[in-house]
Parts: sequence; structure tokens; C-alpha cells
Amino acid sequence: MLIRHLRFFVTLAEEQHFGRAAEMCNVTQPTLSQAIRKLEEDLNLALIVRSHRFMSLTAEGEKVLRWGRQILADYDSLHDDLTGKIRGGMTGTLRLGVIPAAMPSVSFLSEQFEARNPLAEIEVRSMSSRAIQKALEAFEIDGGLTYLDNEPLENVRRFPLYHERYVFACRSDHPFAGRTAVTWAEAVTQPLCLLSDDMQNRRILNGIAASAGVELRPKVVSNSFLGVASHLRNGHWCAIVPHTFGFVFGGTEDLVLRDMVEPVHRQVIGLVLADRSPQSPMALALQDCAEKADVERRFETVFGAEAAPPGAGRGAA
Repeated sequence: MLIRHLRFFVTLAEEQHFGRAAEMCNVTQPTLSQAIRKLEEDLNLALIVRSHRFMSLTAEGEKVLRWGRQILADYDSLHDDLTGKIRGGMTGTLRLGVIPAAMPSVSFLSEQFEARNPLAEIEVRSMSSRAIQKALEAFEIDGGLTYLDNEPLENVRRFPLYHERYVFACRSDHPFAGRTAVTWAEAVTQPLCLLSDDMQNRRILNGIAASAGVELRPKVVSNSFLGVASHLRNGHWCAIVPHTFGFVFGGTEDLVLRDMVEPVHRQVIGLVLADRSPQSPMALALQDCAEKADVERRFETVFGAEAAPPGAGRGAA
């Protein structure tokens, strides 16, 4: 059994189309079909239900797909490890899945990784926490940035990076802009645009609001910080966002962030890796970067010793 035949099969299973799979593998469609048949002969199994086009995998094909992904991941890790030792640092592509709320922190990991592995590339994907779990299991990503203490993912290794808290974001001419803090009960009275990256994030926000005896009823929801920022700059809407929002969109005179209180809520954002042994060289390199990135301190440097958001002390009543 050749590695490239196995790679062709996994690609076909994921694309579910002979033409697209052949294009992705940079071979002709007859070459792809012949390789798949050779793999079936080597295993003495039918892997694909065929007609004039791809139909589905057989039960045996599903098993081979699971093992194939793991074998290819290990093979690629071996190649990257050996190549990296020769050239210095990792090669290939680091694949990171990141929940939208954690996007402001990802550059700190990228900075550490690139400094140690200048020959490697970095691919950052915006994903929900559930999608990160599935992608780790399917060897589609090397690691993820997500919540660690709210419905934690299963079968992963966790590495805390920083504590996230919420702030009230509004224009500088908003009545709450002169405050040092805004309560959750006050915030829900405003037309809100909320970041809604996945059901987990929404449950966190709803739970905090419920503990304050109020209900969140946002006028607008967006799975992108850009969508939230656009509505804030318009002036009609306000937002409840992680304090790290200020690292990306703060520093402008017409946008202020105020601490959310009653209650004050903090949660841990961290790196998750698949709980497998041995770890791939890419995962080990990522773990090393997470331990050295010191994200908590970096955000404190930006926001002050108490991690106060930009403008938190200006114009206080």
C-alpha cells in the first residue's frame, strides 16, 4: 500500500467527487481511479460504492478513512520532524482553529511560532468550539483556541492562555460613555449587537444575564467581530464583547469600552490539542509557543495592570 494511494482515497472521501479529488491531488481522474482500485486490491476490500459517479463509502471504507487520516497525519509529522531537524525549525503548515472571541489573541501565538519556525506557514480558521473538537478528531487542525472552563472539549490537552471578561462597547457620545462601569441590567436596556460565534458563547452570555435577573434580547447578532464593529461605528447600537475586543478595535476617540459589573464574569481561553501519544511535532511546537507566549501579560501591557480596556478611566463620573 502506497502513502499516495491512501492520500488519494482520503481526498476522494472528503470531496465526494472524482473530478475535484483528482484536481486537488494534481493527477488525472483515471490515475486517481486506478490508485483507489489498487488500494482496494491491496486491502482486499471494497471501499467505495460506485456507479457512474461517487456514491458513498462502504462500511469498510469508513474504517479505512478513520485510519487513513491518522496514518497520513503521522506520516506528515514524521516528514516535518525530519525535515525540520535538517533545516532548523518546523516546515509545513500549522493549522489553527480559533473561536471568534479568541481571535484577538491568536497573533501572540503566531508571533512565537514564526520566530521559532521561520520556514513554516500558519493557517488560521474561524471555527466554533464544536467544530474545533471534530477537526482535532479528524486530524484537520493541529490545535485550537477556545473556552476551557465552559463545557470543556473531550479528549484534549488544555493549556490556559488568559482570562477573558466582558465589557460594554458604545460610541463616545452614548449616555453610558462617561461611566467607569455598566451593569448587565443596564446593558440589556440598550439596542445590542452581540458576537454569536456558537451556541456555547450564547449560553455563557445568557447565563450571566440570567444571574443578574435579566434577559438578553439582542437586536442584531453577528459571528464576526467586523460585523459588531460596523454596528458600533454606526452609532445606533451598543455591544457586549470580550475585553480583548479593544486590542483590535480600540484606540479610537469615538469608541469606548466600559467594564461589565453586577456580576463581573471571567473565563479562561486556552489552547487545546488532541490527547494522543505521541504528539505530532507540530502540536509540540505549538504547545511550546503557548507556554512562552505569556498572553495574559501581553494583554495587561495593552490594557494596564488590571487589564482595564482602553478608555475605561476616561471621563469617569
